[in-house]
Amino acid sequence: MRRNTAVSITALIGASILALTACSAGTTPVAEETVAEETAAEGEATEIDPDVETLTMKVAFNQPETHPQYIVMDELGDALYEATGGAYDVEVFPNETLGAQRETIELVQAGTIEMAYVGGPLLENFNPDFVVFNLPFVFDSPEHQSAVTNDPEIVKDLYSSLEDQGIKILSAFHGGVRSVYNSEKPINTPADLAGMKIRVIESDTNIEMMRLMGGTGTPMGQGEVYTAIQSGILEGGENNELIFSNLKHSEVAPFYSYTRHLMFPDYLMINPTVWDGMSAEHQEIFTELLAEARVHEAELWTEQVGGAIEAAEAAGAVFNEVDAEAFAAAIAPLTQQKLTTEVTQTIYDQVRAAAE
Repeated sequence: MRRNTAVSITALIGASILALTACSAGTTPVAEETVAEETAAEGEATEIDPDVETLTMKVAFNQPETHPQYIVMDELGDALYEATGGAYDVEVFPNETLGAQRETIELVQAGTIEMAYVGGPLLENFNPDFVVFNLPFVFDSPEHQSAVTNDPEIVKDLYSSLEDQGIKILSAFHGGVRSVYNSEKPINTPADLAGMKIRVIESDTNIEMMRLMGGTGTPMGQGEVYTAIQSGILEGGENNELIFSNLKHSEVAPFYSYTRHLMFPDYLMINPTVWDGMSAEHQEIFTELLAEARVHEAELWTEQVGGAIEAAEAAGAVFNEVDAEAFAAAIAPLTQQKLTTEVTQTIYDQVRAAAE
């Protein structure tokens, strides 16, 4: 649901500072028709009770309002409000307004905000077994990724392992297919990345992955990347075409090379206390709406990638294919290096079996 958030953002930032201080002392974190219109059209909308007090759940997000994940969550807020008779709503705070992803995890844990979108690698800092979904070439397609990362038979125990740390995983969303980009030249082989500092999400796996690819992985919040490349602190980053274009990284790092090395999920998390405070009926409604949101998000990705490439090219970006076999061979040791537990090996086998 779109709103004027200036006042609520100011108040929330003040509360966030206190919550982060407390959290760092006591925890160990690291890391078209809308759905509402469709629901109403089917005659399933619930009458809004004017006496019901609405809980507007705040969602931290590190991308702009044009991003598919923002759009579908904004629509979900409208649908949730209608379907719960005004008991629940959702408000998304984009552009790292509430902090970088690692910080927003702490805010969810502390209960300062209700929800956050975070990149998959950050959850390795809370349970290393999450690495299984953050490895190169695990998923064959966005559809394969969405199916297995939201299949309770595969993920129930993994996702529930974080609840005693103040994190409940509600859904896994497609986050694009990642490739490298830089300010200096097209990349064709791992040797071309030698000496380049490339921004990665903070996790040991991503840092090691970039080392195997030939570069130096440098963890950094997304909001700092443009300036870091512009000033020469970084030579580039690794991300999908939407982020590359929407965050204007094409202006400072115009060489986008299709390594297609990674497709990890983005997770929507909620504070478990908030979830447990919902009735079973409202939990079911929310779960069903999330399933619809995942489908719509995938459609938006497909629509937006073409436009993002065109916009980046108009800004001077150059896209090139790489020696895919050379990169696959370079990264291959990472998979067996990271599948060190029975849990990760079992999940990996289930994921690959689902692709066959």
